[in-house]
Amino acid sequence: MSLDPDDPRPPYQQVANALRAAILTKKFEPGEKLPSGAELAKQYGVARMTVQQAIRLLRDEGLVVSRQGSGVFVRERTERPVELRPHIERAFEATNVAIDFAGFSGETLQGMLQEPLDKIRLGRLTPESIAIRILVPDMDHPMSLPCRAEDLSDDPVIRERAHRIQQRSTQAIADAVHELADLGLVKSASVEIRVHQTTPSFKFYVINREQVFFGFYPVVKHTVRIKGEKHELYDVMGKDAVLFHYQVTEDASSMQSQYVAQTRLWFESMWSTISREVEV
Repeated sequence: MSLDPDDPRPPYQQVANALRAAILTKKFEPGEKLPSGAELAKQYGVARMTVQQAIRLLRDEGLVVSRQGSGVFVRERTERPVELRPHIERAFEATNVAIDFAGFSGETLQGMLQEPLDKIRLGRLTPESIAIRILVPDMDHPMSLPCRAEDLSDDPVIRERAHRIQQRSTQAIADAVHELADLGLVKSASVEIRVHQTTPSFKFYVINREQVFFGFYPVVKHTVRIKGEKHELYDVMGKDAVLFHYQVTEDASSMQSQYVAQTRLWFESMWSTISREVEV
């Protein structure tokens, strides 16, 4: 598997091309660990620095992820959407759990948290602290979405429905997390909620400050029944959002690491400037 001496491309690109082909043809399965840098260097007859350059290229393409102390792994998603649930559950194996969410209601997050919180109650997971921050739109003000399908106008009745969904989800998260602290199952637990006057077109989750799951909200037309009366509206569908996964790597300058850093920076800027706290 030595490189072609007549190939004009730099050696690191040749190694990257060979590994890329192996990943896309499933010779390396999603989630599988790649051979070590030393093994790949020997396999292709190049220096380890060349292998590191090749891995960096694949990492920036989103094909592999580096896990500190563990090695380099094929991304679990190469051609299909990321499944968030197992990553949320795995996050609760950490001593200190931190989740930041920005989006429309937190309804999906509530569903994702049920199983790991149940495992804490059963003693199967034992984090010492849980800190969750939720950034959602302020439903007390007119918004571009949800809106009436007929004329795209704001409708307080439709907005109130969205507000109830939001409150139900965020309150359920707060109650469940605080209960764990009250039972003495975690040393500290906090759920903070802030609202802002911007209609979200995307949502994201920052998990333990190291991973980001990002997705755009598709806008759909559908009919809902409110107090017995049908309303046709345009709304965002969070459950239909395809999520993309980014993770901090050993290289702070990589696209993955920079994406996580910039997402966290955006969240902090919104949190500390144009949002206001909501009591839970």
